[in-house]
Amino acid sequence: MNVLVTGGAGYIGSHTVSELVKLGHGVTVYDNLIYGHKENVKEPAFFIQGDLNDKEKLSSVLQRSKPDAMIHFAAFAYVGESVKDPAKYYSNNISSGITLLNCMKENNVKNMVFSSSCAIFGQPEKVPISENERKNPLSPYGKTKLMFENILEDYSRAYGINSVCLRYFNAAGASLDGSNGEDHDPETHLIPLTIKAVLDPKFFLTVFGNDYNTKDGTCIRDYVHVLDLADAHIRSLDYLFKNRISNNFNLGSEKGYSVMEIIKEVERASGRKVKYNFGERRDGDPAALIADSSKIKSDLGWKPKHSDLEMIIKTAWKWHSNSK
Repeated sequence: MNVLVTGGAGYIGSHTVSELVKLGHGVTVYDNLIYGHKENVKEPAFFIQGDLNDKEKLSSVLQRSKPDAMIHFAAFAYVGESVKDPAKYYSNNISSGITLLNCMKENNVKNMVFSSSCAIFGQPEKVPISENERKNPLSPYGKTKLMFENILEDYSRAYGINSVCLRYFNAAGASLDGSNGEDHDPETHLIPLTIKAVLDPKFFLTVFGNDYNTKDGTCIRDYVHVLDLADAHIRSLDYLFKNRISNNFNLGSEKGYSVMEIIKEVERASGRKVKYNFGERRDGDPAALIADSSKIKSDLGWKPKHSDLEMIIKTAWKWHSNSK
């Protein structure tokens, strides 16, 4: 199978590319490198630097690589930034995505796996969160993910471009050999920031709120290992070719860990203390977000292999501590 991966030089994308290559698939990565890292893309995967807004270049890439399917990771993904600059998010996540879909339509590419997000749900009414939970995104980022899911539904109905939307929760961890990990600038995710509070003498982690109705007063989140996410994308490709229909799946470990539990696990893995302070709650932060992943387990046979907290933190610590 030939697969074109947009945003394949990023964190989740590059891990997925590596797994595709191991399985013998032909992979072309198309990434503008605003947030991605070219060194994450290893041969025999073929790298092309380009922007989704460049329809002429994108069309030529599709004509040359002749993909059987797309995996679409390319998006801006900072919730806070999306509130301050929504134009940036609607332009990139929606307008550029439509350009990609139109190039697919013109080049008869009929399959897409889309990197969606649990941000489409906003404040959930029920936890764990199933696919049928009410969708009420709180940020422009979450709104763009839900909008693009709706666009994909229309393109499937009208043009036969089928898609699987993977609404994942908190991606975490690193490759087992320590060669690839989470490297964002700026970094906003809890686990790398907690590790930074060990490695950087000047950095203190801010824990946003310690008065939630949870076991220790801090927020609870569902963390899923990046390699398990990669596996879900590959299974989604197989699902599309086997079933020729569109679908969507929530994707998490179905386990919830508090901020304090993350801190304690990083301390265990590193053998050092995490420097942290308590701050005020952030607006819109739910007390708990945990996935109901029963649908993807049933329909795709997906089962997380690396998403216990010890493995997530162990691999993340190995990568971050070796990359400093």
